Amino acid sequence: MSTNQQYTWDNDNLVDDVDFQEQDAQEFQNLLATKKEAESDKPATMVPGIILKGTIVEITKDHVVIDVGLKSEGLVPIEEFSDPEQIALSQEVEVLLDRAEDENGQIVLSREKAERLRQWEYILEHCEEGSIVKGRVLRKVKGGLMVDIGMEAFLPGSQIDNKRIKNLDDYIGNTYEFKILKINIERKNVVVSRRELLEAERISKKTELLEEIKIGDIRSGTVKNITDFGVFLDLDGIDGLLHITDMTWKRIKHPSEMVQLGDKLEVMILNIDKEKGRVALGLKQKDSNPWDQIEMKYPPGTRIKGKIVNLLPYGAFIEIESGIEGLIHVSEMSWVKNVTDPSEIVNKGDEVEAVVLSVQKDEGKISLGMKQIEHNPWDDVDEKFPIGKNIKVEIKSLTNYGAFVELEPGVEGLIHISDLSWIKKVSHPSEVLKKGDLVEAVVLSIDKDNKKITLGLKQLSDNPWENIEKTMPVGSILKGTVCKITAFGAFVELDNGIEGLIHVTELSDEAFGKVEDVISRGDEITAKVIKIDPEHKKIALSTKEHMIDENQENRDDIVVSSPEEEKSDEE
Repeated sequence: MSTNQQYTWDNDNLVDDVDFQEQDAQEFQNLLATKKEAESDKPATMVPGIILKGTIVEITKDHVVIDVGLKSEGLVPIEEFSDPEQIALSQEVEVLLDRAEDENGQIVLSREKAERLRQWEYILEHCEEGSIVKGRVLRKVKGGLMVDIGMEAFLPGSQIDNKRIKNLDDYIGNTYEFKILKINIERKNVVVSRRELLEAERISKKTELLEEIKIGDIRSGTVKNITDFGVFLDLDGIDGLLHITDMTWKRIKHPSEMVQLGDKLEVMILNIDKEKGRVALGLKQKDSNPWDQIEMKYPPGTRIKGKIVNLLPYGAFIEIESGIEGLIHVSEMSWVKNVTDPSEIVNKGDEVEAVVLSVQKDEGKISLGMKQIEHNPWDDVDEKFPIGKNIKVEIKSLTNYGAFVELEPGVEGLIHISDLSWIKKVSHPSEVLKKGDLVEAVVLSIDKDNKKITLGLKQLSDNPWENIEKTMPVGSILKGTVCKITAFGAFVELDNGIEGLIHVTELSDEAFGKVEDVISRGDEITAKVIKIDPEHKKIALSTKEHMIDENQENRDDIVVSSPEEEKSDEE
């Protein structure tokens, strides 16, 4: 068979360049009969294509001279003999009569063609499509391998094996069983398959194994595929899935952390679906579950040591023992720091000490804390900072509702916006404070359970509103400075810092267009207290009534003479 014969494949099915024609058993018999009839004729008929027996009469460097009993001897190239060293004079060999004579009148013989014909005849007599034959892999050719099954047959690449092939050279020289796929009589070639036999064997083994295995069995398998969700193992005829969650009691991100392709594993049969031919496998189930006695082994309050094995945005996982990991949440890492990233405190691989906070056996969770190893500054905060104590604190941050201060590392307090001033209406703490300021404040309340301390600035001085009705009674005349003009009136800052409002109706008894026509910001004015509301911290003032009072006093100071007095004066 020519090694240059080319094949193409589509969906694992061979398509020869020359169409295969199906032949029945009768056609094979007819061909054999024709060959036998030709060989039964006398050699003198000189029929090309017949096989003749001859004797080696001479051996040269390049040729072997063979006498076949015809008018002349024939020359056969020495390379046509499979083992030239075994050639010997007087040795009988079979050759094929290629031509009755060449241009020199000499017969042309072929040892190679005779061997091929004998091989072909053997195949026709003993084999048919679907037959199982043994053969030895000879060499690589384009598209596959050549196999010796008594003659050379073509083994397409897609028919070599039922698994991925890394190197065709691994098959050369090996002997296997093959199934004959095609016999092409015209081209005298044969196509074989090893894959079909392997698939049939696999299906047979799978059926037997599904009937044989049972849940709880320990079986050996070979890793044939690795995915994100698990590993597929070949259990000698059936594929089983080892899910990533059944590989180990520990946490792993990918199966490749534990196994590689080709690894041999002993696994436990967890579940069998005979209808779908599926088997679920387990590796961790071969060992006892370390979580079985977890609540007794690590009750809350237990101190443990372990290695940081993983960092996530919300915390760090620490391996307490093989298969047991606990989570240290960022909120449990420090008393004194507001930890937002676990890498601020620990690194992967660090050996740390922690305290067991809680155990959820059913969920496979252990909560741990690092800060519990250290002293909690909130334990004695009420002794260090009792209510009513004046302390100096640093402004750490400002919010819309107040200012956060640090009493000591790990202990923060809040000065609420309402506790900044008795007399000013503060819209934002930045109107009074700025970050980094060192201020004095009074401790107002302590909530150790919720870790809250409130402080105040205004409590450093007396509340002027408590005695406002005595210090600024209704009817008293006050001096102040206009600090704000609005459409409904003017606000006046009094000497003690309290602001009072002169309503637009209390500005003047004379007609005017707008507030600015009567009064301006920054004006020094005198006004009369006409109303006090201590509960809502409001004082109503009036420049109009003050002016009326002044005018009345002026009129009272003027002395008016009677008519008799005027007449007496004239006399």
